[in-house]
Amino acid sequence: MTNFNEMNQPVIEEFRSNGGKAGGRFEGRPLLLLTTTGAKSGKQRTNPLMYMQDGDRCVVFASKGGGPTNPDWYHNIVANPTVTLEVGSETFQAQATIASGAERDALFTRQVAAEPIFGEYEQKAPRQIPVVVFTRQG
Repeated sequence: MTNFNEMNQPVIEEFRSNGGKAGGRFEGRPLLLLTTTGAKSGKQRTNPLMYMQDGDRCVVFASKGGGPTNPDWYHNIVANPTVTLEVGSETFQAQATIASGAERDALFTRQVAAEPIFGEYEQKAPRQIPVVVFTRQG
C-alpha cells in the first residue's frame, strides 16, 4: 500500500496544480482523482485513475494492472459508495455502482478500444475486472 501511495502522491499533486492534467504515464490520457472512505480505517484515500466518460457518468476499471486481486479503492467503494471525484478543475460528490452483465461488457469493450492496455490487463488477471460507474450527486 505504501508504495502505491508514494507513487501516486506526485501524480495527485501534479493533477491539482495543472487543472486536472498530469504527465508521465498519464500524459494525454483522461485522468480523475477518486477519493474514497477506507472500508476498514474510515480514512480518506485518493487515487489517480484513468477513466472513460459515458454521457454524464464517469467510468473506471478496477484493473490493478492485471493483478490477481481488486485494488484497495474498489473494496472501499463497495463498503462506502459515496465518493468524491476530481475531474479537470471540478470537484463533486458521486455515487458508485458496479456495472454488470451486458452493461459491464459494453463499457469494458469501449475502454479497450480507447486504451488497449486494459485488454492486456484482463488477459493477465485471473479475474474479471470490475467496471465502476460514478453518477454525480446533487
